[in-house]
Amino acid sequence: MKLCPLIILLFATHAFAEPCRLIVTDVGEAYDNRHVEFRGVAVGTFDPKFWETAAPRLVPDIRSPLLEPRDGKFRNIYAPSVITTKTGWRIYYGGWDGTATGNDRIYAADVDVDFINVTNRRTIIQHGVFQHLCNVSVTPINHGLAMACTAYPDAKGLNKPVTFFSADGQTWNTAAARHDDLITMSSYDRFDAADINGMNVLLREAGAFRLYFNNFQDAGKTFCASSDDGRRFKLDGVVLQPSALVNDVKKLNSADGASWYLMALHMNTDRLFYTLSRDGMKFPEAKTLVTHIGDADRFIVSVGCVVAGDRRLLGFLYGAGSEPTLDRNRVFASWNQKQVTLDKVPAAEPTALGPDRQLLPLESPVTTTIDLHDDAGAIMATSAPVELKPGRAYQLQSPPAKTPPIPIAAERAATPR
Repeated sequence: MKLCPLIILLFATHAFAEPCRLIVTDVGEAYDNRHVEFRGVAVGTFDPKFWETAAPRLVPDIRSPLLEPRDGKFRNIYAPSVITTKTGWRIYYGGWDGTATGNDRIYAADVDVDFINVTNRRTIIQHGVFQHLCNVSVTPINHGLAMACTAYPDAKGLNKPVTFFSADGQTWNTAAARHDDLITMSSYDRFDAADINGMNVLLREAGAFRLYFNNFQDAGKTFCASSDDGRRFKLDGVVLQPSALVNDVKKLNSADGASWYLMALHMNTDRLFYTLSRDGMKFPEAKTLVTHIGDADRFIVSVGCVVAGDRRLLGFLYGAGSEPTLDRNRVFASWNQKQVTLDKVPAAEPTALGPDRQLLPLESPVTTTIDLHDDAGAIMATSAPVELKPGRAYQLQSPPAKTPPIPIAAERAATPR
C-alpha cells in the first residue's frame, strides 16, 4: 500500500508562537472495517494539573477483556503488574490460569511494544507450601526485579506478604513459595494478627523498599513500611485514611522535575480510585479513577499502572469479573490518551487498542475536520478537511516535537534487568 501523507495545520494553544504542521499518514489497515484508527495518541510527560482535580478521561481497550484465562478447569485471573522489557512489556498476574486445581499461582505473559500481541504465557512461581499465592506487585531494583505477593495461610490461618527476587524477571530465587519468603515487620503490634490480602504494593526508591498495605483487621487505613532487604520491614505509619484497598503506587516525574506519587486503589466494587501526592508518606483523599465498562467488569478486584520510564503514565490494567463471588475475573485495560474528534461524524465513545491507538466508529468515507484534545479536553490542534476511510489507520505526527514511541528506547534502558 502506497503511503499518502496529508499535511494539515496545527494551531498551538500555548507552546508555539507559530503554527506547526500535523502530518497524517495512511499506514494500512485498522483494527477492523467498522472503525477508523488513529495512532500517535499516547500521552506525553506526566502533568499533575490534569490529575489534581479529577482523573483525565480514560479510554477502554476494545479487547474486553484484554486477557482471558487459558483453557482449563479453573479460570480466574487478576492482579496485573506491568513492567517494560527490551522488546515490549511483561504482565505478571495471579489466580487460576486454566489450572487443574483451585490454587492461586503467579504467571507472566509477554506483550509487544504496541501492547497488541500477548504471547508466552507461563507459570512463574507455584503456590508451594501455601494454598494460595497471588496479588502481584513487581518493582525494578538495581540489578533486576523484586516482587511482593500475598500467601495463604500463615501460621495463624491469615494472609501475609511474601517477597521474591530475580535478575531477569523470568527465573526467581525460588520456583515455589516457601515459609522463608514471608516478610517480618517491626513497630506494628497488629502485624501477627493482620490479614493482608490483595493490598500489598512494593516500591523501590532511594535505596529502600517501601511496602504499602492495608489490614482487614485494622480497616480504613493504608500503611507504609520500609526495608533495606525487602524481607524485614519496619512500619513508617499511616499514609492514607480513610482508605480503600491499595493496589499500586508509582513515582512519576513531571516536566519541571518535581516528583509525584500516584496511588491506585479498589474496593471490589464497580470503580477504581486514585490519590496523588508530592509526599510518598502522606496522601490526600482519594477520587474516582474510572468506573466499569459493562457487566463483564462489574466487580473490580485489582489494578496495576502502566508506566513508561518515570515520566509517562500510559494507562491501567485491572482485574474484574461479572460475579460478586469474585471468582470469574479477567484482565481489562483503560488507556490515558489524547482525544480525537471529527466534526462531520456524530459524537461516539472511542475505544483504544493499546496505549497509542484510538478507534472511532466510521461506516463510510468522510471528509472531515479533526480536533485533537489534551487530557483536560481542551483543543490542542485542528486540521484542515481530510478524507478518512473506515478500516484504515492514520498515523498522527507533529514535527519536530513528536510524541515518542511506546516507550522510548531510553525508557526501556532505564528498566533494570
